[in-house]
Amino acid sequence: MSSSVSPLAPKNVPDMPVIAGIRLATAEAGIRYKNRTDVLLAVMDKGTAVAGVFTKSKCPSAPVEWCRAKLKGGKARALVVNSGNANAFTGKTGRASTALTAKIAAKAVGCSESEIFLASTGVIGEPLDATKFDGVLGRLAEAAEPGDYLNAARAIMTTDTFPKVATATVKLGKARVTINGMAKGAGMIAPDMATMLSFIFTDAPIAPAALQALLKAGVEDTFNAVTIDGDTSTSDTLLAFATGAAAEHGAPKISRASDPRLKAFVKAFNQVLANLSEQVARDGEGARKLVEITVEGAKTKASARKIAMSIANSPLVKTAIAGEDANWGRVVMAVGKAGEPADRDRLSISFNGIRVARSGARDPDYDEAQVSEAMKAPEIAIKVSLGLGKGRDRVLTCDLTKEYVAINGDYRS
Repeated sequence: MSSSVSPLAPKNVPDMPVIAGIRLATAEAGIRYKNRTDVLLAVMDKGTAVAGVFTKSKCPSAPVEWCRAKLKGGKARALVVNSGNANAFTGKTGRASTALTAKIAAKAVGCSESEIFLASTGVIGEPLDATKFDGVLGRLAEAAEPGDYLNAARAIMTTDTFPKVATATVKLGKARVTINGMAKGAGMIAPDMATMLSFIFTDAPIAPAALQALLKAGVEDTFNAVTIDGDTSTSDTLLAFATGAAAEHGAPKISRASDPRLKAFVKAFNQVLANLSEQVARDGEGARKLVEITVEGAKTKASARKIAMSIANSPLVKTAIAGEDANWGRVVMAVGKAGEPADRDRLSISFNGIRVARSGARDPDYDEAQVSEAMKAPEIAIKVSLGLGKGRDRVLTCDLTKEYVAINGDYRS
């Protein structure tokens, strides 16, 4: 965890309202860090629905495997998250660690181990000593209280420079329902059906299958449209919990994601996901520029996504942005290598609204001084027009600086 906050951090942190049926507590378990909280326990009321999406990595962490197996039950009573150790690539020891953690948590909360969900973040390959949770989780279960989402988000940070939280309130039937979320992540970020670690809580009465469908759809243009360094983590986990408490105030019970009464809720739900995913991009390791890449005129949306990601993951593009150089030649390179339909002579490129290339060549009105000044901004928008169809997509990334190398050069040291 960095001692200096990213210059791209949000200026305002929202007040996170209480959600009925959710209680939170954090503690220092001494997993890896000293003198800071590193474990979070979220306790949910009976009947809380759960949904989740996870990394597609072929080398998933032990907690990811645990959650996938328990998700079939559709119900959750507790979430345990630790930072400092990913419990990934830890073999039988890692699986035993998750089982012991769940056993300790289940005893502390008073529920079945199948209702315990786990997530770990930090160093890969180091055994996680789950005995450190013994006693700690019991105290946390007793101390857990509604509402302290900011400290919960702090406890799960690794190289993050600020805690990431978001909230939204929306009408569902006759009731106002709340959606709160938190996320962590700053490096090893190129999500694939999930995010680094993120947890969404709501009091809306939504059945597990419907919540799963909403989550799977919502992640595609939010967390899955963010990349820091092109590396998908072994631990990517996004879990959503719905306590259903708002049913007591007139919110209808929702069993299908296609229910028309969910329209406003879905919009707010996706806004929380989008807010959190942008905060992750803003906190990219060593980042000084938030970069939005829009590709339009592609054959399809999927084609536009691949081209946008090719640009966003290019070290040459990202270092040029770090150096405040509008090097459109590197963007052309990234478009060409994506393996998607593109016509050099139809290609147009702009930086922060200033067109630098048109019809396969430098724009006739190009002004180096004007573009150089625009590249000094903390937020850079790159727009690529292919002129081939109606496909369009947008992704977020950040620049690549010397600080990224410094952070990752001695991460285990």
